[in-house]
Amino acid sequence: MLLEIARMKIKYTKTTLSHLERIFKEAEYKVRYEKGQFKSGYCLIYQKKIIVINKFFDNKGRIESLLDILAEVKLSTEGFDEETNGLYNHYMNIIRYPEKLVA
Repeated sequence: MLLEIARMKIKYTKTTLSHLERIFKEAEYKVRYEKGQFKSGYCLIYQKKIIVINKFFDNKGRIESLLDILAEVKLSTEGFDEETNGLYNHYMNIIRYPEKLVA
C-alpha cells in the first residue's frame, strides 16, 4: 500500500527514467529494453548485473519496474558521483518512507 502511495507521487517523465537509468549505470548494471515473457515485466540477472525490461512498456511501466528493482537490490554507492548519490538517496527515501509523502 505504501509503495502505491509513493508511486502516485512520482512523475513519470523521461527525466525520471533517465535518473533511474543513471543510478543503475553508475552501479555497473546494464539496463536493456527487449521483448520477453516476464511475469513482472522485467528480468534481473544478478550475476551479470543485467536488467531486462519489457520494451513495449511506456515510461510509467519502465519507471515502476526500475523502482521495484531499486527496492529489491542492494547497490554499492561507492562509485557514485555527488549528483547520482543525491538521486539514489531521493528515490530510496521515496521507496522507504512513502508515508512522508502523504499530506
